[in-house]
Amino acid sequence: MDPAETAKQEAIAAYQNYWQEMEKLYADRSGKAADLKKFAASAALKNAESDAKSIHARNFIHVGGVTVNNPTVTKVDAAGKIPHAVLTSCLDISRWQVVDATTKKPATLPSNRLTRFVITSTVERWPQGWRVIRDDPQGKRC
Repeated sequence: MDPAETAKQEAIAAYQNYWQEMEKLYADRSGKAADLKKFAASAALKNAESDAKSIHARNFIHVGGVTVNNPTVTKVDAAGKIPHAVLTSCLDISRWQVVDATTKKPATLPSNRLTRFVITSTVERWPQGWRVIRDDPQGKRC
């Protein structure tokens, strides 16, 4: 198989696994249920851990799931010093509900909150495997 095609498939798989681990991270107040380091590094890991910690400190968790729709590799460099890919997808968080960790009652959120939006992510191949290093929500609906 073409190295660029292999890189695309591996990057998309790592990105989808990253969001599965994000679901676990945000659902568990202790933060121990997720193994996000297998699929994230750099700014993506730091931001996710910080955001989850902030939400958990306010006694909230996320329940439900995230759907990654139509992940598309828009750029790939499979032969560079650090192989990487840039992906664009439609992230659907409409079924990922913020609830009080104790009562499980839904949190009040802004009515204009985007629940389906375009996100661009950078994924790099590290010696341990592909890692999401950056997520950039584009602020527009999909």
